[in-house]
Amino acid sequence: MASWTVRLESVDQRMFLALAAHRAPALTWLMIGLSALAGPVLVIPLTLVLASGLVPEVATAGRVAAIVLAASHLVVQVVKRLASRPRPSDALGVASMTRNPKCFSFPSGHATAALSVALPLAHALPSVVGYPVLVLGLLVGVSRWYLGVHYPGDVLAGWTLAALTWVALPSRWLA
Repeated sequence: MASWTVRLESVDQRMFLALAAHRAPALTWLMIGLSALAGPVLVIPLTLVLASGLVPEVATAGRVAAIVLAASHLVVQVVKRLASRPRPSDALGVASMTRNPKCFSFPSGHATAALSVALPLAHALPSVVGYPVLVLGLLVGVSRWYLGVHYPGDVLAGWTLAALTWVALPSRWLA
């Protein structure tokens, strides 16, 4: 059993280091901006505004996003403490491009939060708007890897958690 986790860790580290070797200053600023989109200072008020009905066309999607965000956040916090995975910058000695959060690395809370909000919105919006919202949600996760605060596996786990939470949400909660 331990051999597959060692291999997975090795792949995660190699992918992290490959991206870290190709950072560019101009792209770093973009990634910092993308990452900030899923920080609690922005994502929580945005979700509450959407859920409030101020934009009637997305009120139901906003309520779904609020429920998915809250539920997935609880799971993220439990899993982070159970997994206790150190940040890649701490484990590998590669500097992160932004302030390192104090909590553990696995799974990525930013990646989870971004997709928890993006999935319901993208589903409710016309494709011409929905697809860019979804891509933006995914790019937040990529930014966390790029900035050196998460391994790619942390981001993938966050995306998976958000998607599973959204899919598992009972439809009766949406009315």
